[in-house]
Order: sequence, then C-alpha cells, then structure tokens
Amino acid sequence: MQEYYFELVVKVSSNQELFCDFLNDTLPIGFEEIDGGFIIRSEEELDTIVWGIEQFQEALQKALGESIELECKQQKLQNNDWVEAYKKSIEPLQIDKFYIHPTWDEANTELINIAIDPALAFGTGHHPTTASSLKAIGKYVKEGDDVLDVGCGSGILGIGAMKLGASVDACDTDPISVENSISNAQINELKFASIWEGSCSLANKRYDVVVANIVADVLTFIANDLKNALKDKGILIMSGILDKYETKVLNYYKDCEVLERIAQDEWVTLILKKK
Repeated sequence: MQEYYFELVVKVSSNQELFCDFLNDTLPIGFEEIDGGFIIRSEEELDTIVWGIEQFQEALQKALGESIELECKQQKLQNNDWVEAYKKSIEPLQIDKFYIHPTWDEANTELINIAIDPALAFGTGHHPTTASSLKAIGKYVKEGDDVLDVGCGSGILGIGAMKLGASVDACDTDPISVENSISNAQINELKFASIWEGSCSLANKRYDVVVANIVADVLTFIANDLKNALKDKGILIMSGILDKYETKVLNYYKDCEVLERIAQDEWVTLILKKK
C-alpha cells in the first residue's frame, strides 16, 4: 500500500444522476456517491478526471440550457486504509419491505434482505430513483411473474424482484454493470434467468413487469421497445425522470394507463399499465 492517496470531492448543484452515469462510463475505478456529489479516491493524481468532469459540465449545460455549478477539491492524504473508512460510511437502508445492506453488515430478520457490495457497483438504494423503484417492485411484482430489468446497473432492482419470487431477465449496455449484477445476485444466492449486454430490444419474450430506471431521454428513445417487451396489461415501472421532464416522457406512452406516480425530491417514478 502506498503512503499517500488522492481524494477528489465533487459537488454539483443539479443533475447528479447524469454526472453519476458519466462517471460510471468513464472511471476505471469506483466512487462514493454522497449528498450533492461524489468522492473519488485513487493512488494516482486525479487531474485528468477533474478535466473530464468540467468538460461534461460544459456539454450538459449547453444540452439542457441551464447553469450547473461544479466544485472539485482534490487532496493528497495519508493512506490509513481508506477502504475501511469507506465501508464504515455505507449505512444499511430500509425501503418498505426491503432491507438493503452492504455485504459486511448483518441481515434484518424481519425484512426482505438485499446484500450489495458497493465496491462492485453504484446502485445501493440511497438514490431516490432506486428507492422509489424498489417501492413499486414491492407493490406490483408477484410470485411467478416474468420481470425484465432494463439498465440493471448494480442489479438491485432485479434482485428485489427475485426475492419476491419472480423470474428475472436483465440487460445493460455497460458490460461492467452486467458483471456487477451477476456478482451481486450471487452474493444473494440468486441467479438471473437471462442477462445480456445490450438493449431490451434483444429480449425474446414478453414480461408481466418491465422495470427501467434510466434517464428521461432514454425512456423516450426506447419507448416502443419497452412497451413491446410487455405482455398484454403488463406493468411498466419507469424511473430516473426529473419532474420537469415528466410530461415529455408521458407523451411517448399515451397508449398506457398511469396507475401510480411516486415523487421524491425532484425525481418521479411512473407506474404504467399496457392497455
């Protein structure tokens, strides 16, 4: 272990989920998601990462037509086993009937447990979109259902559905997310019925429930694929939607009935039923 390491604290005023997606796609290392930003640690200097985040901020501001404040602070710190310090910072979380906990913490005997290794992936249930998606899964997924998790990330949503007795397929365009989902399922002594790198258009069956926790623009782009993946009267759980884009997204799903809307902070999860 080196004597020193570098810690970069990134704070953003808005669109944290989009910055998270950017870091997922570009960072060769993991990072810690905190309130309003991220912490990135490495044994090498992180100047290149700072430059990349600044470039992404500029591009995002132009694309969204809004101002986004960004603050990056890098420090060189004594290496006193920050991995252990990071572990201590990850708290278990109850979301309705589910109890999400890191692998090193004890399970809760009263709830449905989902063990997640935060070193493997970034979906730990603490973000509003993940939390509200799990709430919807707990309400709408039944034992024996066929479920598809689109953009599976850490696999937490698919694992939640499997814990309820569903058979779950999953997909993600990021190969690392596919690997992480498989690993987290194994931690929970579960296995996806099928999982692949790529889009939901590659599915070869239809599902009782389709879950897609992505971002608004992607939900509009793949609207037909998501609806085609549903059985007649199937349930579609969509999340990752900023409230200001809700109407835009719903315009692509006019042939579906809105069963429920779950709002948390500036994020919205929509539960639709195929007519």
